[in-house]
Amino acid sequence: MSIYQEILEGIHYFRTGWNLILRRGLRRFVVMPILLNILFLISLIWIFFNQIDHQVEAFMSIFPDWLNWLNHIIVFLAISVILFIYYFIFNSLSGFFAAPFNGLLSEKVEEILTGQKLDASLMSVIKDFPRTFKREWLKIKHILPRIILLFFLGFIPFIGQFIIPIIIFVFAAWSQAIQYCDYPFDNHKIPFFTMKNTLKKKTYATLSFGMLIMICTFIPFINFVIIPVAICGATAMWVDNYR
Repeated sequence: MSIYQEILEGIHYFRTGWNLILRRGLRRFVVMPILLNILFLISLIWIFFNQIDHQVEAFMSIFPDWLNWLNHIIVFLAISVILFIYYFIFNSLSGFFAAPFNGLLSEKVEEILTGQKLDASLMSVIKDFPRTFKREWLKIKHILPRIILLFFLGFIPFIGQFIIPIIIFVFAAWSQAIQYCDYPFDNHKIPFFTMKNTLKKKTYATLSFGMLIMICTFIPFINFVIIPVAICGATAMWVDNYR
């Protein structure tokens, strides 16, 4: 399959996710991820607007006084970094606490697409809480060190201004794909690093899917429903390619 075809495939599963959340029998499983998403997003927005002045001042205090002539650039950089940190916190928290419900939604989507009954009861979800949260923590441990490294590389002249932002964009898209494609893999007890290596078989499809999800997280109102959309699309990708 060509790179172009893979990119179109990622777009296809993103569109499939939007179609699936409207399917009869899935709507009630979509509600909980959306409600948790709204709760975390509103909370972080409230914290952001209440603390942004102090956070920018703290960030700018790192720089010496003789760089005051770069004040506007530093303010822009500070706000960009803070928004990036909030973006990571939002994705981590929403994924961590909603993980059991996200896994349940993924199982229900797989049941509809395959016609095969899975153990997708509420009791099975409750029993899986420890393993599910451990899996989410593994994702955070995988992503966080790389985020921190890219953050500090962003201060390197030229590289930090022109190359690192591109790397961050690609890495964020890949991280989004991993976050949501992992649910159907995890439902079948497939190890995290096996899942990650399996997704590399269709790198461009995975990346295009992740990029569309990432872009939607910045669009007001759409970002409220993007998590169940991503789970539905990722599960459809699992059923067609990896199951």
